[in-house]
Amino acid sequence: MSSTTSFARARLLALVIPAALLAGAYISQYVFGLFPCEMCWWQRWPHFAAVALAGLGFVVAPKRMWVALAALAIIASGAIGAFHAGVEYGWWEGITGCTSHAPAGGDPLEAVLNSPLIRCDVAPWTLLGISLAGWNFLISTFGGLAVLALLAKK
Repeated sequence: MSSTTSFARARLLALVIPAALLAGAYISQYVFGLFPCEMCWWQRWPHFAAVALAGLGFVVAPKRMWVALAALAIIASGAIGAFHAGVEYGWWEGITGCTSHAPAGGDPLEAVLNSPLIRCDVAPWTLLGISLAGWNFLISTFGGLAVLALLAKK
């Protein structure tokens, strides 16, 4: 595989991985009602950055640098996911703050008081015993490392 092909694959992965993970997060939120806790949001921010950085890798020189930065942002989200999964599994203490989902419209105070509390230390859903934060850790970490490995090919 030529370095041009490796770079093209790295650039595509750097865009597709965070975009797909964000799409999955929003589908789970708006279709399945799995609203994010505060640490779930922390995992989304690096993916937003990675999508933007990978997009720059298509149009702004030096393109390799933007793709590498996107890979690092993807890995950062994976690291946050690892911390969050550890909190969910009770391996260590997490943050004390939690978030709630307030429905739109009506009295804002009533909406806040009646909205469900979303806890950071409880996994709302698992697949094969792995929480969403755990899956984000696995996919983001290995995906980001794959992008860096493709970039390193000469």
